Amino acid sequence: MHRTTPPRPVDITEEFPDLAPLARTAVRLHPRPGRPAVEDSSVGGPLRWPRDEPWPTCPEHVGPWHLGFAPDEVRAERRVLTAAWARAEGNRLILTPQEREVVDRAGYSGRRIPQNGPVPLLAVAQLYARDLQAAEGDGPWPGPRATDLLQVLWCPFDHGDDCLPRVRLVWRRAAEVGPPLTTPPEPSVIGNGNYLPGPCLLHPERVTEYPAPHELDEALAERVRAWEEEHDYLYQGALSVAPGWKLGGWGNWSFCDPWPMECPDCGGGVRPLLTVDSGEWDNEMHWRPVEDEAADAAPGVVYPQPQEPTQVTIGRGCTMQVYSCERSFGHTALQVMQ
Repeated sequence: MHRTTPPRPVDITEEFPDLAPLARTAVRLHPRPGRPAVEDSSVGGPLRWPRDEPWPTCPEHVGPWHLGFAPDEVRAERRVLTAAWARAEGNRLILTPQEREVVDRAGYSGRRIPQNGPVPLLAVAQLYARDLQAAEGDGPWPGPRATDLLQVLWCPFDHGDDCLPRVRLVWRRAAEVGPPLTTPPEPSVIGNGNYLPGPCLLHPERVTEYPAPHELDEALAERVRAWEEEHDYLYQGALSVAPGWKLGGWGNWSFCDPWPMECPDCGGGVRPLLTVDSGEWDNEMHWRPVEDEAADAAPGVVYPQPQEPTQVTIGRGCTMQVYSCERSFGHTALQVMQ
């Protein structure tokens, strides 16, 4: 089903014409639970990975064991909770003894699980140019000109000071991929159950964004703040940066101001490529697609929540912004939590 972002409550460029040159196009991916195949653009689905190409691993996480969670047990817990909430009356969840055993086995703080060798990366997302370009308002492919497929993988353990899963980007030409790998390796342990994406199909949609207040010059930001005092909604939440998984656009700065960012490999400039979000819309629901209104307003509890289709959580409900180098798509991606 196509997803349609509601019109913004006001054309902010009519209020502030100096915002117009700062407009950027973002592609909201709108992941929703499904059964993706290798031919599909997806989150948490199978990748069109060449059978004769080694599957990437994380050199920083090598066995013989790690503290964490077993992927199959995380999936089993999700299946149990989905079924239990479907039959629940009101907001009270009742588990059978067998279901309780499955939930308890998944654990809450992790346990020591054997891992023989480096941890294989997890498939996170796959994006075909044809699907992005089919979205209304055709735009440029954000990768190398000779490619039409982006594959995103990550190590499902925290890395660095920001405590984020380490991302790897792979750009390909789909037609040049030979027989695909049918059974990719999977880690026996992941550091966080929230780093295991649930399988989702994508429904790309192009939207227009403007910089978060943190990225406006001081004079314009002050004018925007004064304007907000006379309205029932905020520029940041309703008019500037779209939430959810998306390509391009502007960064969703929140709990800190932007800082000078550079490519980890060459020190050159970087640009927003991919945003991984813990939710597709917030409690204000300014960006909730029209097609999701009925499901989101349904009585009782649905699991997973309509606004949390991927079941990925970054930090305490934050976003992970992935930036690519302006000089080379082969350079290491820069990752930021907001």
